[in-house]
Amino acid sequence: MLRLTLALALGFTLVGLSGVSADEKKAEKKTLEGKLVCSKCKLSETEKCGNAVVVTEKKDGKEKEVTYYIDDKGAAEKYHKCSGEKAVKVTGKVVEKDGKKVIQEAKVEDAKKTS
Repeated sequence: MLRLTLALALGFTLVGLSGVSADEKKAEKKTLEGKLVCSKCKLSETEKCGNAVVVTEKKDGKEKEVTYYIDDKGAAEKYHKCSGEKAVKVTGKVVEKDGKKVIQEAKVEDAKKTS
């Protein structure tokens, strides 16, 4: 009986430690339109320069700005804007990490160029 209990506990532990979380498995591709900004220089929310998209969303009849952080190379990306902002369209998988919305596998395009 003890062996069975230990085997079950080990099995559940290994399943819980698998590389892909349940949130990442459920992540669906979304397309967001908003302002591309630097998460350090413009938002003052990170220690290193990174990319974030600020999107205006409506909820309960009120508009609210929501920040989506892009999981990429940060300042090394060709679309990075340390100062100012740029209208963009971003497509990728949206997941929640550490209470923040993060876009994985992001494709960033100028909003003006897309149709």
